[in-house]
Formats: sequence, structure tokens, C-alpha cells
Amino acid sequence: MNTTVTSRSLQRIIEGLATSDGAGVKLRRSIGQGQGARLDPFLMLDEFSSDNPGDYLAGFPSHPHRGFETVTYMLDGHMRHEDHLGHVGELKSGGVQWMTAGRGIVHSEMPQQEEGRMRGFQLWINLPAKEKMKSAHYRDIPPSEIPVAVLPDGGQVKVIAGAAEVDGKTVSGPIQGLSTEPLYLDVELPAGASFTQAVDGSHNAFLYVYEGDVLIGEAAPRALRSQSAGILSPGDRIDVQAGAGGARFLLLAGRPLREPVAQYGPFVMNTVEEIEQAINDYQSGNFTQPAT
Repeated sequence: MNTTVTSRSLQRIIEGLATSDGAGVKLRRSIGQGQGARLDPFLMLDEFSSDNPGDYLAGFPSHPHRGFETVTYMLDGHMRHEDHLGHVGELKSGGVQWMTAGRGIVHSEMPQQEEGRMRGFQLWINLPAKEKMKSAHYRDIPPSEIPVAVLPDGGQVKVIAGAAEVDGKTVSGPIQGLSTEPLYLDVELPAGASFTQAVDGSHNAFLYVYEGDVLIGEAAPRALRSQSAGILSPGDRIDVQAGAGGARFLLLAGRPLREPVAQYGPFVMNTVEEIEQAINDYQSGNFTQPAT
């Protein structure tokens, strides 16, 4: 029986591309900046970060989603979520909103501040075909529900989804039991410190560095710099070492769905016909159903 553990290497770098979304919010898009830049089951990753209110005040007015999940992680700032069903959620510094759009939701995400830093991420995760038309669902996760594990070499790991192994102990995040089995970690390392995370060998994985730079891999480590996503090779373990200035990064992994993807803006289905149905449903008012 082969028990060799393989360290994943940095296979591809996708630099964050400056763009805008919503009513003009400035952001950087790495995963999802084009069809060839997806990593099943991850569809998109945006980073927004600005001290200039002009870059974020317009927010994300009312818009629809169908067929996938959105995960908004706020590092700094305050956003309010509202939808057509009357659900209201306050997303503040350190908090997460995990939204399953399912059959459909029409919602807005608007800043609740007129100055100061607005900083965070939005991740899109695909849903399997059998779950694309289920009822919409939200989970608002305050910082107090996100465990923070201190690393032996200094630094820390926030566990949003899945579980991290830290100093021989398993630290589980608040999001568990999803079909894509996501792992979502926010890792902070001081200068030169190392971090190792076991991952399912069948899952896809990537890192997104948002401060500093890192070296990835064991045998022949490669550098990944800030505002870049690094797609990782297959393997059972991820080895990361921070550069001279330390680093902060997201580590994401998930079970690939291996299903066709048809996308038209905020609609992600499996066929063109399903996209056309989504558009027709939205235009005819038959788009949504009560959230649970």
C-alpha cells in the first residue's frame, strides 16, 4: 500500500485584474476573470480594498443570482444585504455571509459607511446540477463564530469552512456538509514562518495572497506574490512559507463537480437552455421562491 504524501506545487499563477462590478465598485478579479481562469468548483474570486469612498460607495444595487453560492468575507467595513423577500443581514469586519442562490434570489449589497476602509472578498462556488434549483438560503456568520487557531511558528489561521490541522489538533469552521466540501482558510504568517495543511488528494486547490509573498511547495518551491491566485497541482498536502515581510493569504480547496458550466452574468447553469430559462423566469417574475 502506497502511503507517500505528496506536497502540492504551484502550477499556474493568475494575477488579479483590476476591474469594477455592481454600480462601479473597484476590485481585483483573479479566479473567473475569463472562462479559462476557473478552477472547478470555484467560479470567481474578487478582492475589494480601498480607503477611497469613491471606489465603493455605489455598492451593489439589486441584482439576481441563480445556480451557485456566494461567500462574502469582510476584513474591514460594513455592508448591508437585503433581498426581495425582506431578509436583511449586516456584514461587518471579520464576518462572513454564505449565500446559496439556488433557484434564485434578487438582492443588494450596499455599504453602510461613508468613509474609511472597505476591504474583503467575494467567492463564487458552483452548485451541482441536482442542487441548482433548490430554495435560496443564507447564513450570516459573525466573527465570534469563526475559530482562530494560533500557529506554533507564530501567525494564525481563521477557519471559515472545512477543518484545519493545527499543532496536532483539528479546528473546524462553521461551514460543513456541503456537496463541494469546501475548505476556506484565512492564514496570517510572520516573516519566514511556515504553514502545512493536509488536503483531500481528489480536490482542487488554490491560494490567494493579499499581503506579502509566499513560497509554495516542498522540493522546488515557487514564489507567489500579493494580489495573485496560485493554482496548485494534485497532492495530499500544501506547504507554504512566508517571505521576508510576512504574508496573509486565503487557502481554498473543494471537490470538483466535473459538470458542464454555462454562465451568463449572474446565472450559472449546465446548459444554454437552462440559461435561457433563467432569463425568461427573471423577466416574467417567475424567478424566485421563498428562501428558507
